[in-house]
Amino acid sequence: MPSFRALPPSLRGVVRTHPADHDAKRIHVPVARAMVDCGVYVAGQRLPGKYTHAAALNKVHELETEGKDAFVWIGPHEPDEHQMQAVADVSCLHELAVEDAVHAHQRPKLERYDKTLFLVLKTVNYVEHVSVSLVREIVETGEIMIFVGPDFVVTVRHGDHSGLASVRTHLEASPALLKLGPYAVMHAIADHVVDSYLDVTDLVETDIDTMEKDIFSPLTQTNIECIYLLKREVVELRRAVNPLTLALQRMGTDHNELISIEVRRYMRDVLDHNIQASDRITSYDELLSSLVQAALGKVAMQQNIDMRKISAWVASTG
Repeated sequence: MPSFRALPPSLRGVVRTHPADHDAKRIHVPVARAMVDCGVYVAGQRLPGKYTHAAALNKVHELETEGKDAFVWIGPHEPDEHQMQAVADVSCLHELAVEDAVHAHQRPKLERYDKTLFLVLKTVNYVEHVSVSLVREIVETGEIMIFVGPDFVVTVRHGDHSGLASVRTHLEASPALLKLGPYAVMHAIADHVVDSYLDVTDLVETDIDTMEKDIFSPLTQTNIECIYLLKREVVELRRAVNPLTLALQRMGTDHNELISIEVRRYMRDVLDHNIQASDRITSYDELLSSLVQAALGKVAMQQNIDMRKISAWVASTG
């Protein structure tokens, strides 16, 4: 074995550290930094006071020993691995679903882990603009991951427009809904998200109508790039909306022992709205494909007219 003196100068005094040493030195941001809201609900009413995620679950378990129906709604926003793991440890969330919740970029889906359902929703937001030609994006997307267990709801949000304050306020003003338990929260969030799909598709339809008028107007220049932008945004909408249909169908037919008949009845209404949004998106995609062909034809016709004018000018000057 070579002595220290035999080592090259570049390696003398070098201390090799194990990756675990770096993990131990990593600064962990407190869970509270990611927590937007955390509430305890009993018999349709929110208990007063502020709770940490751990204290809230302890309070729920205490109330359950007294024979009361209670659950906690924990709402972190873009948690890191440490923050999400802290929530998972007290809620017994499956590690695979936790990984999905941290890293995001998931397709809409519904998965079951023992007595916990995991629903992924894509949120959409319409970017206001004066003209399609002046923007590079029309639809922004985010994500909401919902864990629902017997006595808890964990809603993990990604994106600046995925807020749930209005949903929480609506539910807290509706004790009859909150009495249905944690799955009533899942329904309310899904209903809120799917309603936004209908709102956004209405606005996108206005953009498409404007584009259609411009293409068939002889006085306007045709910008094919704008049509491609709209088509790309419609594809983005389709990726958010279409896969959710299957997840909502499964919520209405599967897991009957977890989801009450009242909540399943409400979920069927959400499913109908999601199918409506999906049908709209399909029609937009087909219309935009037709507009691309019409725009190409208009450009070709204009080029022919220009060539004839040039040829006539050359002939007259020759």
